[in-house]
Amino acid sequence: MTGPLRIANASGFYGDRADAVREMLHGGPVDVLTGDYLAELTMLLLGRDRMKDPSRGYARTFLRQMEENLATAVDKGVRIVTNAGGLNPSGLADALRELAGRLGLPVRVAHVEGDDLLPRAAALGLPGGALAANAYLGGEGIAACLRAGADVVVTGRVTDAALVTGPAAAHFGWAADDRDRLAGAVVAGHVLECGTQATGGNYAFFERHDVRRPGFPLAELHADGSSVITKHPGTGGAVTVGTVTAQLLYETDSPRYAGPDVTARLDTVRLSQDGPDRVRIDGVRGEAPPPTLKVGLNRLGGWRNEVVFVLTGLGVEAKAALVREQTEAALAARRPAEVRWTLARTDHPDAAAEEEASALLRLVVRDEDPEAVGRAVTGAAVELGLASYPGFHLTAPPGKAAPYGVFEAAFVDAAVEHTAVLPDGRRLRIGPAPAGRPLADPPEPPLPEPLPPGPVRRAPLGLVAGARSGDKGGSANVGVWTETEDAWRWLAHTLTPALLRELLPETARLPVTRHLLPNLRAVNFRIDGLLGDGVASQARFDPQAKALGEWLRSRRLDIPEALL
Repeated sequence: MTGPLRIANASGFYGDRADAVREMLHGGPVDVLTGDYLAELTMLLLGRDRMKDPSRGYARTFLRQMEENLATAVDKGVRIVTNAGGLNPSGLADALRELAGRLGLPVRVAHVEGDDLLPRAAALGLPGGALAANAYLGGEGIAACLRAGADVVVTGRVTDAALVTGPAAAHFGWAADDRDRLAGAVVAGHVLECGTQATGGNYAFFERHDVRRPGFPLAELHADGSSVITKHPGTGGAVTVGTVTAQLLYETDSPRYAGPDVTARLDTVRLSQDGPDRVRIDGVRGEAPPPTLKVGLNRLGGWRNEVVFVLTGLGVEAKAALVREQTEAALAARRPAEVRWTLARTDHPDAAAEEEASALLRLVVRDEDPEAVGRAVTGAAVELGLASYPGFHLTAPPGKAAPYGVFEAAFVDAAVEHTAVLPDGRRLRIGPAPAGRPLADPPEPPLPEPLPPGPVRRAPLGLVAGARSGDKGGSANVGVWTETEDAWRWLAHTLTPALLRELLPETARLPVTRHLLPNLRAVNFRIDGLLGDGVASQARFDPQAKALGEWLRSRRLDIPEALL
């Protein structure tokens, strides 16, 4: 087939806007509607859900969305592909068949399984004690289900881009070695996967557009792998080279963006404005995928608790020192394994409101024993209520110890039991992509010509650059891009790992890797270890590094006057 395939997104995470499915089905023509419900933290939550009830482990909100919208999808001939199956794709597929029968709808449901490696974790050499161990599968199982006539395909843990590569391969008849085409679909899938982040949500230059209710994105995918990112007419937000660039940089690392279907070269991506709310993606090159699959391991790491002291007015540092000394003394008999103090100077001098005159002193404790971070900690804090600094109070009464999770990535041979369970019940084994290539960073491109010398002014980086940041396990990424060639020339020479560590002191002692992406006028940084054991461990104030890029943009440095 030669016409474009219109693949839309209606969910970027478990908890996204519930009415997005209806909006996308009614807002304009769509061939395939996808929904991404899974993240590292979601897999842990679903693992705990499955422990309570083995029939659970999938995104139950998806069922509610289908109850309202499945008839419309059938009527319009829209196929639905989702990873809402989580840890129990067969359970969700059965629930959908029951729902379709109750609604009187002729719906052919298929699912993909094989990502759950927990039963074979020991045999595969994976660490023990995990609640969930899931391989990131590719899109070929999805494609097989669609080729067999499925109207709805449910998966567990596949790569986010697989929700697009699978339908594209089925529609256009791509083979496993059509790597440039598959890589183009991977890039389109990466743009779509986080929903409205591609249409102005969480965008550095949000003031330029009406982003109060951004519409969800869709891709017009072509047989050569190129695509146009757009949205339904009349919906909010915007699709610009900037919004697409921001999403392309989100949670990426090396210019070699590896997946089980193909390794997409992000340094070959070309973006161009193709009209209002239309951005063309072309030029993408693909390489053989690595011979291994990434496996996400989620386990309970122990127990944590948190107390936040409010320090108001004068002498904030002295007040913090007093209450810290008092609390540490009370914890001395059974000190938790980890005790972390953070003072956030949110106070302003001569403030007109009490809250604006207050700073926050946060105490976070962790231990394998819930008793060590439970009453022992909360009691130590509460008992100081009449015996500590003036104005003593807490943001909220301290709670009980709560479990926290740990995420780690492992790698196994790509030949896992990836299986497409077709609408008629047949089970089709999916082999790994051929000719796996070990992953390595490509050579760094040459730097552009530097700007000529000239006067500079101390100003925030965000006046000349956008940024977007996110998490990958315990690491964070920050992608920074510019809108003009001159600003890119300055950025590439100026924003080095050394300067990043200076601008973001929290990263000063951590490994920082930088990659240049000249086609996007961007630099992309990976900061290893900033997020501890991943989002579920809540190792820092911003556990997913969502605002790390905005902190960077607020930092001041010498910027050429010509750019300002």
